[in-house]
Amino acid sequence: MTASDEPVGGAGVAALRRPPVRLAVLVHASRQHTFASFVTTISAWWPVQPFSAGKDRVRDVTVEQRLGGRIYETWDDGIEVDWGTVTAWEPPERFVMTWTGTPAATEVEFTFTALAPGLTRAAVEHRGWEALTDEQLAEDCALPGGYSSGAYAAGWATILQSLADSLAGVAP
Repeated sequence: MTASDEPVGGAGVAALRRPPVRLAVLVHASRQHTFASFVTTISAWWPVQPFSAGKDRVRDVTVEQRLGGRIYETWDDGIEVDWGTVTAWEPPERFVMTWTGTPAATEVEFTFTALAPGLTRAAVEHRGWEALTDEQLAEDCALPGGYSSGAYAAGWATILQSLADSLAGVAP
């Protein structure tokens, strides 16, 4: 057992050395509308600058709405750059995808929970950081410093807020 694997509080539970990034936002729309907007209008609200490979070249972002579907961006010259593959598809509750924007593939789960009529908790859990080396964890992503500095947490917070803002004042 290494120092980072030692039980916490004597209960025999090991602390996660590389815990998932978990964030959520409240969206003023129904769960069905929030989920549908996430996957069908992602290119309208996703902040491609800086959260994409192509930045200002991105013309579309596509979620193929099925198990095994691709999530990818399309550039102004037609080049397609994969973000990952859908590994779980359960509309309107959740979907899970591989995330290939990291040096080794990680996994991202999006969940949508109805809290009240017209109010949804949209959450993300980005996990699988064990697949990356310490050096890779410190590499810049869309923001400086990578996982080690909290850049992924800051990035997902920005992305979720962009979703919430895009649906603010929208009826369903």
